[in-house]
Amino acid sequence: MTAPATDALLLIDLQEAFLTAPGLAGSREEVVEATTSLIDAAKDADVPVLLVTTEHSRDRSTWTLTMFDDDQGFLFHGDAGTEVIHEIDTTGMTRLEKTRDSAFFATDLLLRLRNLAVERVVVAGVSTHACITQTARDAFANNIRVSIVTDAVADERPEHKDAVLELLEDDRQAELVDVREMLGRWRA
Repeated sequence: MTAPATDALLLIDLQEAFLTAPGLAGSREEVVEATTSLIDAAKDADVPVLLVTTEHSRDRSTWTLTMFDDDQGFLFHGDAGTEVIHEIDTTGMTRLEKTRDSAFFATDLLLRLRNLAVERVVVAGVSTHACITQTARDAFANNIRVSIVTDAVADERPEHKDAVLELLEDDRQAELVDVREMLGRWRA
């Protein structure tokens, strides 16, 4: 069965540096299980899967203001922490690199989504209060609908996750779904 050609699955920052960090390590198993289910269903339904990761240059040219303020970079190209978590099979995925919270900022994500005629992105990954939220808001700003899979996203601070998800839903910038609901849609 094939889902509408209008969906794409966006996997955000499923990298070792994030999912071994103290605040997120405890969510790793749940996120991996949920994300793996989404990936399998997306592939079965011919839904494109885009893997978005964060990397920075050591020369400071891609650093954020907080990196400058702390005089410390993070996620440098080639470091082990930039690797996608080993539990995820990335075969057949399109990979994009970003340097900011939003997957749209200074990437060709919008062009790719337009070329694929995507009308809705289904979002999973980390961190909910930052990269998930900013990507969702930018998708909405570009007239792309957003479904955030609540049991496939995590945050270092769970109270922030709940607050920003509620705000996105209240502002009608994203719908909140769980894995079971998303799988049902793609398998229908």
